[in-house]
Amino acid sequence: MESLGGLIKSLALLFILCFVGQSVAAEINVYSGRKEALIKPLLDKFTEQTGIKVNLVTGKADALISRAASEGEFSPVDLLVMADAGRLVRAKNMGLTQTLDVDLPTLSTSFVDPEGHWVALTTRARAIMYKKGAANDLPESMLALANDKYRGKICVRSSSNIYNQSMTAAMLIEHGAARTADWASGIAANMARKPKGGDRDQIKAMIAGECDYAIANTYYLGGMLSSSDESTRKVAEQVAIAWTPAAKGGTHINISGISIAKHAPNKSDAQKLITFMLAAEQQAWYAQVNQEYPVLKNADWSEILESLGRFDTQLVDFNKMGQLNGEALKIMDRAGWQ
Repeated sequence: MESLGGLIKSLALLFILCFVGQSVAAEINVYSGRKEALIKPLLDKFTEQTGIKVNLVTGKADALISRAASEGEFSPVDLLVMADAGRLVRAKNMGLTQTLDVDLPTLSTSFVDPEGHWVALTTRARAIMYKKGAANDLPESMLALANDKYRGKICVRSSSNIYNQSMTAAMLIEHGAARTADWASGIAANMARKPKGGDRDQIKAMIAGECDYAIANTYYLGGMLSSSDESTRKVAEQVAIAWTPAAKGGTHINISGISIAKHAPNKSDAQKLITFMLAAEQQAWYAQVNQEYPVLKNADWSEILESLGRFDTQLVDFNKMGQLNGEALKIMDRAGWQ
């Protein structure tokens, strides 16, 4: 009888362990360099549809990458979400990610890491903005904005901003180091003020008359246009975009993207979340709520994005762009781009 009792206890313990294992497997951990409001609604929807709980940790992207690195093989993180190509590549180069094992939808090859370590979720344009009716000599490209005739007319963030680093890295790919250095020097010389604040601050300063042109990401303008604050909307409604035509290289774009962590304890469920976020419905949500451009061609744009106009995009290797961010920063700093 004792042996039978022992067997029953062993079976009961095995059942409990299996149940606990299933419970643990039914959740995933996400480190996101994006703000909670820009991702959590989708994660909540995923949980509602699948029953898989998502534990979200948000913060500065570099801090989250450092955290994952310090945690090593004991890290609980399953997925890394980053707001630019530079940090996606950085995480990969640090050995923090692994090859995706996901059936991806048909995407442009530039939206997937050549070695399969990350996939883009959205794109955003970094464009030249101006006040409607105020500019009569629009620059035909970001490169042209470094011309002497735009002296004292530009508002832009600092060289420490990774969006500017990625934009400069794209210049390196397209035009080489010498011409990019000249361009960065021209931008620094043409600034109306020392760089300060974020993209919204550049837009507001332009409308306030501090400069004629602002370099900013379109989703910031889209967010201002959809703001519940009337004064913010009124500022944004005065803004137009000088899109760069394909003949001049197209408008610079960057991506947000996602990677599976190297030691992801819940890889299978993490892969399900990636598939979910790349579905057309979720892609349309990004456009409607975050004013970002979907990576899926058949996903709908928001009315606000449509109002900004269709545009030609710069053809860029995001992986190479991310790898060149460090060199881009050195060029900007040497040019006096503070």
